[in-house]
Amino acid sequence: MSNFIYALNATIPVFLVILLGGLFRKWNLINEEFTKIANKLVFQVCLPVLLFQDIAGSNIREDFDIRFSLYCMIVTTLCFFGIWGFAELIFKDKTVIGSFVQGSFRSSVAILGLAFVKNVYSDVGMTPLMLVSCVPLYNIYSVIVLTFRSSEKIEGASPIKTAAKNILRNPIIIAIFLGIPFALFDVEFPQIVTKTMGSISCLASPLALLAIGAGFEGKKAIKKLKPTLIGSSMKLIIQPLLFLPVAVLMGFRNQELMAILIMLGSPTTSTSFIMAKQMKNDATLSASIVVVTTLVSAVTLTLWIYVLKGLSLL
Repeated sequence: MSNFIYALNATIPVFLVILLGGLFRKWNLINEEFTKIANKLVFQVCLPVLLFQDIAGSNIREDFDIRFSLYCMIVTTLCFFGIWGFAELIFKDKTVIGSFVQGSFRSSVAILGLAFVKNVYSDVGMTPLMLVSCVPLYNIYSVIVLTFRSSEKIEGASPIKTAAKNILRNPIIIAIFLGIPFALFDVEFPQIVTKTMGSISCLASPLALLAIGAGFEGKKAIKKLKPTLIGSSMKLIIQPLLFLPVAVLMGFRNQELMAILIMLGSPTTSTSFIMAKQMKNDATLSASIVVVTTLVSAVTLTLWIYVLKGLSLL
């Protein structure tokens, strides 16, 4: 029961902020221009600072485990290409594929992961290593599929070259790789720098969620109900069902297994909506998957924890 209460406390406030974004837009407290600026600020500044701070402040060198890191990277890759192949087969409307794939495989590990693991255990364990292993791939793979399936193609431009440029220019990817040397050499920042970064990074989640709520269009979202439900099921149920047993067979337990559960079964990150919108993909579908996975994950995450604890794996 305590895990269910925690899951509710972790996910329902996220949904409520999204709801507030919609209400603020309806009450004319915020407008379309605000959502555009908020999306840009989160994508280019707040989230990169958050990820840099999380990774730079972790102790990767002491906690490094090649088996764990390879598991996270390989499973993330399998999920991405498996879902992309599946989407190409079932969707006649190719404009939904980029948002569908990103929403189905990309977890909210940076914002939710550390807090969730720390609540269950006294420390975050292998979660920072999981972040370093899968978050760069989340962003690289998302840029690739969103570039190839963008509704706005640059005439005469090669999709491969465009994807490569988008990857190299992606501020989230840049921030992650900048943070790794600081983590490896255990660099400590002056308090004034740490507090400044903290003030900026804490804006990432609420601004992104308000923008989702403000930009959410219910009538359009209903038309996207089928891909939303399929994508949400893949995110919260199918991926954990397929890959958690593999993690158990490989001997991962406790914090390691909890970090893997967060990677596989946590709700879709709000960043997926921002990237879909910025890269001219289906922002309505992205927002719908974020909303549904956020609501339903309170139940599914609790059930996964209950099962794993019942088997004495956590």
